[in-house]
Amino acid sequence: MKRVWWKESVVYQIYPRSFKDSNGDGIGDLNGITEKLPYIKELGADVIWLSPIYQSPNVDNGYDISDYQSIMDEFGTMEDFDRMLARAHELGLKIMLDLVVNHTSDEHRWFVESYSGRDNPYRDFYIWREPKEGKEPNNWGANFGGSAWTFAEETGMYYLHLFAEKQPDLNWENEAVRDAVYEMMTWWCDKGIDGFRMDVISLISKVQEMPDGPVGANGLGAPYPYVVSGPRVHEFLQEMNERVLSRYDLITIGEAFGVTLDEAKKYANSEGTELNMVFHFEHMGLDSGEDFSKWCDKKISLPELKQVMTRWQKGLDGKGWNSLYWCNHDQPRIVSRFGNDAPEYREVSAKMLATCLHMMQGTPYIFQGEELGMTNYPFSSMEEYRDVESIQAFEDNAASGTVDPETMLRYIAYKSRDNARTPMQWDDTAQGGFTAGTPWIGVNPNYRLINAAEQMGREDSVFHYYQKLIRLRKEYPIIVYGAYDLLLPDSEEIYAYLRRYEGQTLLVVCSFTEKKQIFEVPGELVNKDGNLLISNYETADDERGKGVSVLSLRPYEADVILF
Repeated sequence: MKRVWWKESVVYQIYPRSFKDSNGDGIGDLNGITEKLPYIKELGADVIWLSPIYQSPNVDNGYDISDYQSIMDEFGTMEDFDRMLARAHELGLKIMLDLVVNHTSDEHRWFVESYSGRDNPYRDFYIWREPKEGKEPNNWGANFGGSAWTFAEETGMYYLHLFAEKQPDLNWENEAVRDAVYEMMTWWCDKGIDGFRMDVISLISKVQEMPDGPVGANGLGAPYPYVVSGPRVHEFLQEMNERVLSRYDLITIGEAFGVTLDEAKKYANSEGTELNMVFHFEHMGLDSGEDFSKWCDKKISLPELKQVMTRWQKGLDGKGWNSLYWCNHDQPRIVSRFGNDAPEYREVSAKMLATCLHMMQGTPYIFQGEELGMTNYPFSSMEEYRDVESIQAFEDNAASGTVDPETMLRYIAYKSRDNARTPMQWDDTAQGGFTAGTPWIGVNPNYRLINAAEQMGREDSVFHYYQKLIRLRKEYPIIVYGAYDLLLPDSEEIYAYLRRYEGQTLLVVCSFTEKKQIFEVPGELVNKDGNLLISNYETADDERGKGVSVLSLRPYEADVILF
């Protein structure tokens, strides 16, 4: 297996709006990020992924871009960006930008031109269709609710938006669109950035006939059979690779909504003709409800989680590369979701979840605050939310009456993306040290207990545990490159697996329960002397790894032993 820097890196995701406010307006900004770069360096991460920082009207918090080559006013200036990039590079940190090119904002000059008339040179930059029997061209529904089509009376046609109405989809069939995107990407690469995370990149190629999709509970058709990994997506990405990506030493990852393992092998192939890796969502959908709705409070089945993670570990070994994540800006806090955020178990379960993920083959991603064990926010009313998806879901449910409002509030509080977007908790001063002003969204009231300053000053904290996990990854090639084998596939309580590389074996044992468990060490390792690399409990070496045949696991215990 080819050894390259991005396989051996750990990525730290920053959601700029919520990271650090430097000017007191309640919104995080680039100068705030620059101020906190030494914190990320101390944690040990190598690459910083910035959620979008471009000019945007913020209908979808920056994922609706109105100018790809200028900075959002609230975040600062291009000079601020250049200073941040230079400081990051001084510290040995790389910067990866979010590339959002499935769609733009309706305020982007391309769309303003496109909207203005059928004969405008930019008309074909977007996807326009004639009405069908006086209505939408097909039955597709949008991700954030409602139809995926909006009618423009001025020209008598509909435009497609797979997300919000103000996020029209670009027409990648048009060569001029692709040229403009590659030119913009090259401009950023020449500026010195180190990579791209590509938002919903699996949706850029659509079946041009655009037939009706299968009808869901909302009465609208699902577009996904016709827009996910569409007929030309690999052609487009290979062209992007040839024109831009292959000319620089970059880290690239595609958010591949709906991607299968077989498709992932094409996106993230070992020949390097497209991207380095993809984000898939199979493990994130395991706690979905009926009709694959995310809005429920179902808990995951551990055997199902193991099955999914194992299929990707085995399936991409030697053929592609895995991305490893529990959290990002679109997911609730993992310790509240897969762990236990009760005070007595929060830290130990946060450490266990980190161990389980970071010991796998692939590049780990840490979302801001995950390294502190930050939890979901105690939302109690819809007035506290800022996320377009959550607000739309509540309104749609109110219209359909699918579940009662109180139940829907509980579901949204558990799964809302805003759980990840509450401000970073830096210390125990007002607003968690995030801002001197009024924050754009509420700071979790537990910031007095859970904050970076407290954890950096305490040796047994979640922060220092993440620091050690990252250090081990750099010290032991087996953690990066070793082959993976699952143990106890049917256990409802224990996730255990082996890693093997160049004559070494790594045993990883993680308990997903507060109940005590007994784990029998695999026969091949019994009576062998192992070295306990890390545990989330104070543990004597002779209890773990020194010729033992049984491990007695405490609540949410995690042990990693090298043989």
